[in-house]
Amino acid sequence: MKLTSWLAFSIDRTSKTPIFEQICGFIREQAISGELPEGTRLPPTRVFATDLGISRSTVVTAYEQLEAEGYLQGLRGSGYTVCAMGQVELQGQGTRTLSATSETKVEPAKPFEISQADLRLFPHRQWATTVKRVCRTNPQSMLAGGSLFGCFELREAIADHVSEWRGINASAHQVIITAGSTDALEICVRAVCKTGDAIGLEEPGYLPVRRFASDYGLATSFLNIDGNGAELPSQGDHARLVVLTPSQQFPLGGAMSPSRRLEFIHWAEENNAWVVEDDYDSEFRYSGRPIPAMAGFDCLKRTIYIGSFSKTFSNSLRLGYMIAPEGLVENFHSAMKQIGVKASYMPQPALAEFMKSGEFHRHLRRVRRTYGERRKFLLNRLERDFTDFGSFKDHQAGMQVVLHLNSRFEDFRISQHAADKGMSVQPLSYYSTGDLSHNGLILGFCGSTEEELGRALDLLLSCFSET
Repeated sequence: MKLTSWLAFSIDRTSKTPIFEQICGFIREQAISGELPEGTRLPPTRVFATDLGISRSTVVTAYEQLEAEGYLQGLRGSGYTVCAMGQVELQGQGTRTLSATSETKVEPAKPFEISQADLRLFPHRQWATTVKRVCRTNPQSMLAGGSLFGCFELREAIADHVSEWRGINASAHQVIITAGSTDALEICVRAVCKTGDAIGLEEPGYLPVRRFASDYGLATSFLNIDGNGAELPSQGDHARLVVLTPSQQFPLGGAMSPSRRLEFIHWAEENNAWVVEDDYDSEFRYSGRPIPAMAGFDCLKRTIYIGSFSKTFSNSLRLGYMIAPEGLVENFHSAMKQIGVKASYMPQPALAEFMKSGEFHRHLRRVRRTYGERRKFLLNRLERDFTDFGSFKDHQAGMQVVLHLNSRFEDFRISQHAADKGMSVQPLSYYSTGDLSHNGLILGFCGSTEEELGRALDLLLSCFSET
């Protein structure tokens, strides 16, 4: 265990607590106790990382988390300084200190769990401050309910968000708050389909969508994935609806080509059909800005857009949203009257305030930077240690990477060995209807630190030796 030259801070590498959380806990305690008074400048991230013998991204993650919690202030070119504690911790005679040890500990995700955000990076204090402010200034809004489509202020904030991040121009009255993607799909189907209609689904694709289509009595046609994305339905399918993940195909990864997007839009126009765009994790693009959504490409004429907060913010809120073409707004209103509102109204005003204040976008930029470092670490290890077992494609986006296995390995067998070691490694073949070429491991990287990923990759290596 190495001591640093700064405050003699030490890392316990035998602890189950991630290193970035050890750094956070130490600085919190020092700030609360007064050992680090207001205005104290912290060491530069690169210097501190070198002193500790860890990656710089780990220190960056810790500093940014403490900044999100209000302990630190970061200024461009000036590094990080300690904030006044009066507004962060309530201390005094007869008052319980709200230190890190009294807070509910957020458990990390299982290694390689797919589409799993790291809830340890959640901006708890900013969120709590926002909720408190809304409760103080407009408490009735948390319980008053609203229209079937949800809190209007949140719908306005979402319209602004998708305009800036996804290139979609829509008004707030086209935005519908949902309880997640399955809720959104049910509304879509009820609005435009009837029992027996055909629906086109990607192959391989998202399993809950397949189960829902079957339960609703829809005839399913599968759309194979080629180098341009999902293939169009055949002429004899007469699909009324297709569900696509054009910005980042699930689970294979990769974006649909512009030419294929146009083909789908023309197909929908010619067949009086609709395209549902499931944009489940498009904010996580690590090279340049996110690719414009297909709904923006289409100007929301034949495309219904589905978005989610579970990947970008928190899956515990169970909130998502949908944007309907102008001509379908009344259909969706009628469908929701039949289904009823499933999305909780209580957090919606606070989330609207969180987005309009800029805190949501600051959080999104922080986690995207952190996930980008974790992705880079994973790809470097795959390139170094796993080339004898398979190959991967770097799509510069998403929350998981697929390791396509060589034919002598079976993904289900490797997945089971990984489960026995406490990991959540999904076999690619599980998401296919039977195409034997889909043989691989889906490796989520967002929910684990680099240190945690390193240990998990060592375990995964041992799984190959056991087959």
